[in-house]
Amino acid sequence: MTIHPASRRIVDLSIYLENDVLSDPPPLAPKIVYQGHKETIHEFMHLYPGTTPEDYPDGEAAAAERLQITTHSGTHLDAPWHYHSTMDARLGGPRRSMTIDEVPLEWCFQPGVKLDFRRFDDGYRVMASDVEAELKRIGHELAPLEIVVVNTRAGSRYGHDDYVNTGCGMGYEATMYLLERGVRVTGTDGWSWDPPMKFVAQRLRETGDKSMIWEGHKAGRDIGYCHLEKLHNLEVLPPTGFTIACFPQKVRGGSAGSTRAVAIFDL
Repeated sequence: MTIHPASRRIVDLSIYLENDVLSDPPPLAPKIVYQGHKETIHEFMHLYPGTTPEDYPDGEAAAAERLQITTHSGTHLDAPWHYHSTMDARLGGPRRSMTIDEVPLEWCFQPGVKLDFRRFDDGYRVMASDVEAELKRIGHELAPLEIVVVNTRAGSRYGHDDYVNTGCGMGYEATMYLLERGVRVTGTDGWSWDPPMKFVAQRLRETGDKSMIWEGHKAGRDIGYCHLEKLHNLEVLPPTGFTIACFPQKVRGGSAGSTRAVAIFDL
């Protein structure tokens, strides 16, 4: 069967990997060194012994880039291994958490559901009741393996200095609400699935409640799951009616892998 390009619309849900936009705290920011076509001549002369710069058309070899990044730079998919060494305590476990190269590819290409939480204040901790209310508002009942993404205020602040500390985040209870219904991949346009650390640290000082530390991530101890972080363009998505593709880079034993996440609409 031939699929014509006009039969589908694809929306890019990924941010750039770039030097000049702060998408991570400074110590974690990616660094890209660009090599021009003439700068790689000596590398090619090593690969093709006996050649000289004059042997290459216009004296040019290849453009290339050298990256200093983590597997969590840019838009990426976190594996259960990132959150904890074990997973699935509530599903007959605990067992060793999956690394990114072990995540089932079926998890990464599924119908998408968008929950719109842009109304919540920065640092708000989303509860299960909030998820339930939003699903009721959009008239949707979750099905196993659907990919659920949350649209926060952080999406509107990408490219600004306050991006990392903007938007609401998902607490343990809200995360488990999704996982108990068979969701295995979630996502956010924020820097983290949990509320921004700045706000969690403040609540820790005020209450001493240590259960709030990375609680959304740590839900993976009970039911293993993946989530996408630093998504983009979620505001253009409807609540349902699209498919998300988010296949991760295959890093052996890795805690995450970069992805060019997209939403696919059949026309």
